[in-house]
Amino acid sequence: MAEYVVKRGDVHVAEGVELGDFVKLWGPLSVGPGTKIGDFSLIGYPALGQEGSVKASTRIGSMCNIRPGATVYSGVEIGDRVSFGHNVMIREDTQIGEGTLVGSYTVIDGKVKVGARVRMETGVYIPPYSEVEDDVFLGPYVIMTNDKHLLTPPEKLIGPKVLKGAKIGAGAILLPGVVIGENAKVGAGAVVTKDVKPGEVVVGVPARPI
Repeated sequence: MAEYVVKRGDVHVAEGVELGDFVKLWGPLSVGPGTKIGDFSLIGYPALGQEGSVKASTRIGSMCNIRPGATVYSGVEIGDRVSFGHNVMIREDTQIGEGTLVGSYTVIDGKVKVGARVRMETGVYIPPYSEVEDDVFLGPYVIMTNDKHLLTPPEKLIGPKVLKGAKIGAGAILLPGVVIGENAKVGAGAVVTKDVKPGEVVVGVPARPI
């Protein structure tokens, strides 16, 4: 029996959901059957300025595994069979497709679209206005950026776009607005400053085709 689970607002938890200790749930929220939410997780957490106001609905699909220490903000949609590592943060208005793995200590910083069957390893960072399509692999500590000039107004930020089946090696950095083509590969530690063509392999600083 979970201890100190707190539910605030319109919260719908399906049968068979397992809630850990010290979990807080903010509505409007729905959690699908068979999902596990680990200890000390915050689900539906109000975005800035939404405290005490009407919030966007949060949805977690069925058979998900949300491991301890997760923070999922309001307006997040998580598909079926999604699995988190420990201490993951997903900011508001983000979509995550079915069957995706989000590694421990990953931060998806809001207004991001992630496709199905994506695999993110430990410590990935994805900024607002980025997109990751289906079947992409992001190695440990991949960093994406969305601000070309530093302190750009939010409406002018542009994140990278990683297209279907692309693979990004450990520690690679993607600069704002770059497009990684379908089935392209980016080597570990590369700094990608311009678009990568479909199927192309790039390495180095700055990244160049090989």
